[in-house]
Amino acid sequence: MSFVNQSQSPTPSNSHRNIDDDPGVETYRTIDRMQEATLGRMTGGLSPAAIALAFCDWTLHLAAAPGKRMELAEKGWRTAAQFGEHLMNGGSQAPSGTAPVPGDHRFDGDHWDKRPYATMTQAFLLTQQWWQSATRAVPGVGPHNEEVVSFATRQILDMFSPSNNPFTNPKVIDKTIETGGRNLVEGFQNYIADFARQAASNKPVGAEDFVPGKNVAVTPGKVVFRNHLIELIQYAPQTEEVLAEPILIVPAWIMKYYILDLSPENSLIRYLVSRGHTVFCISWRNPDEEDRDLTMDDYRKSGVMAAVDAISVIAPERKIHAAGYCLGGTLLSIAAAAMGRARDDRLASVTLLAAQTDFTEPGELALFIDHSQMNLLESMMWDRGYLSADQMAGAFQMLRSNDLVWSHLVQDYLMGERTPMIDLMAWNADTTRMPYRMHAEYLEKLYINNQLAGGHFMVDGRPAVLENIRLPLFVVGTEKDHVAPWRSVYKIHLLTDTDTTFVLTSGGHNAGIVSEPGHPHRHYRIAQKNIDDPLLGPEEWAASAPSKEGSWWEAWSIWLTENSSSERVGPPKLSPDAEGSALLCDAPGVYVFQQ
Repeated sequence: MSFVNQSQSPTPSNSHRNIDDDPGVETYRTIDRMQEATLGRMTGGLSPAAIALAFCDWTLHLAAAPGKRMELAEKGWRTAAQFGEHLMNGGSQAPSGTAPVPGDHRFDGDHWDKRPYATMTQAFLLTQQWWQSATRAVPGVGPHNEEVVSFATRQILDMFSPSNNPFTNPKVIDKTIETGGRNLVEGFQNYIADFARQAASNKPVGAEDFVPGKNVAVTPGKVVFRNHLIELIQYAPQTEEVLAEPILIVPAWIMKYYILDLSPENSLIRYLVSRGHTVFCISWRNPDEEDRDLTMDDYRKSGVMAAVDAISVIAPERKIHAAGYCLGGTLLSIAAAAMGRARDDRLASVTLLAAQTDFTEPGELALFIDHSQMNLLESMMWDRGYLSADQMAGAFQMLRSNDLVWSHLVQDYLMGERTPMIDLMAWNADTTRMPYRMHAEYLEKLYINNQLAGGHFMVDGRPAVLENIRLPLFVVGTEKDHVAPWRSVYKIHLLTDTDTTFVLTSGGHNAGIVSEPGHPHRHYRIAQKNIDDPLLGPEEWAASAPSKEGSWWEAWSIWLTENSSSERVGPPKLSPDAEGSALLCDAPGVYVFQQ
C-alpha cells in the first residue's frame, strides 16, 4: 500500500529527466573510453591522473606544514654533516644508519667498499633516506596518496642509483677492463634481441626450452571434462590405493595452471599423487575478445562448480578437498561460502594458498588500484575486450623494479651475461588474458569495495558470507608476498568461524608456494586455531608459532590425511562412463597452449 498522495505528485518533465537517459551520453562516454584506452597503452596501464592527484595532495599539505618543513631542513643539515664526516674520513667509514634496506642487494660485495664507489653509495643512500622522510608523515596526506608518492619517488631515485650506471658500477668497470669491452658489445646484442622479441610479442630468451607436456607440466593424467572455460585434468595414481577423498586444485587464471606442476622435482601435483592423493586440477581457457562479457559468476559456475560436479560423477559419494591458489583461492572461498549457504556438503575442506579474502590491506599492488586507475584499466579492457599481460606489465615490474628491471639491465646489458632461465621464470612469461567484465567486477567489488569481507558479495541473489564455510581450513601465506601480503591473508581468521590451520612460509608469492621438500634454506611456521581458541594478532601469532625447517608441503599432506576418512580405496577410474565426463586427451590438455 502506498501512502503517497498520487494527485499531488509532481509530473515528470523534460527539464527533470535523468541526464543518463540522453542517448547522446553513451556516445560521449565512448569518446572518453577511446581516449583513456589510448593513454593507457602509452603509459603501460598506469594512470597519470592518479599519480598527479597523489603528488598534489602531498605538495599542498607539505606547503601547509611548517613544522614538517623544519624537520626536513634539520634532517637535511644532519645528512650533510654525516656525508661531510664520511668525506673527512677519506671515504672509508660509512655514516651510521646508512645500510641498504633489507632485501636490497645492489651494493653487495667488496667492490662497493672501495673509493670512490663507497662515497657514491653513501650519497645515494643518504639521499634515499631523506626523501623517505620527506614523503612520509606529512600531516593531512591521505594514506593511499602517501604510499603512491613514496613509491614513485623511490622509483625515480632508483633510476640514478650508481649500480645502474656503467661508469659508477665497479663490477661493470672491472668486467669491461677484463674483457676489453666485449661485455658491453654482448650486452647490446642482448638488448637488441630482447627488444625484437618484445616487439614481436615473443617470450624471452630461454623460455622456449620449457614446453608444457615435455619438461614442465609432465605429471601423467587425462583431461576428463571440458567446457568453454576450463579443462579438468585427472592425474594418474602412483600408488595402489589412495585416500578416499580427492583433491581439486583451483589455480589463478591470471597465469597458466602449471605453476603447481612445473618440473618433476618441484611439482606440487606430482608430490601429492606420490603420497596417495587423487588429484584433479583446473586448466583455464585463455580468453579473447569474444569472452569479454564473462563474469566472476561465470568463473564460479563454469569453473569451480563445474569441476565439483564432474568430480562427483567420477568419484561419487566422495567429498572433495578443495585448494585454491591466488585468485583461484579467492574464487574458491566465494564458491565454498555459497555452497555453505545452500547446504551443499560436497567439500571436505578448503585450502587457500596465498589468497586474499579481505582486501583492506592488499599490499603494494593497491598502489595501482584506485578509482582513477580503475577507470583507465576499464577503458583499456573495454577497447580490447580483455586485459592482456602487456597492459599489466608496467605495474608488476615497478612493484619489484630492482629485481625485475634494474638487476636485469645490469646483468644482461652491462655485464653481458644472460640471466639463466628456469622453469618458474618461463612459466611467468607464459601469460594469459582476463575478460573485460570479469576483471572489472573483480577490481571494483573486491579491491575497491571489499564486498567479500563485508558480506555484500552476491551469488545467486544472496550474499556469499565466508562465515558459512564450516569446514576445516588450511591457509598459507608467504613472508615476502607483494601480491597477497601474509597479514592480509591472515585476516581469514576474522571472517570465518571454523578450525583454521595457518602457515607462514619463507619466499614470495610464487616461490613460497613452489617449495618442494629438499629445497635449501626453506622454513615455515604453523599453528592451528580451533573454534574455541582466542584469536591472536598477526605479529603475536608469528612470535608464538613454532618455526620448522623444510617444506610446508609435508605438513599439508599430513593435514589432508588427518581430515580424510581412514579408508583407503582403489583409485577412481581414468575412463568414467557417466554422461558429461569422458577422456578427451592426455594432460596437459589443449587450453594450456592457447596464446
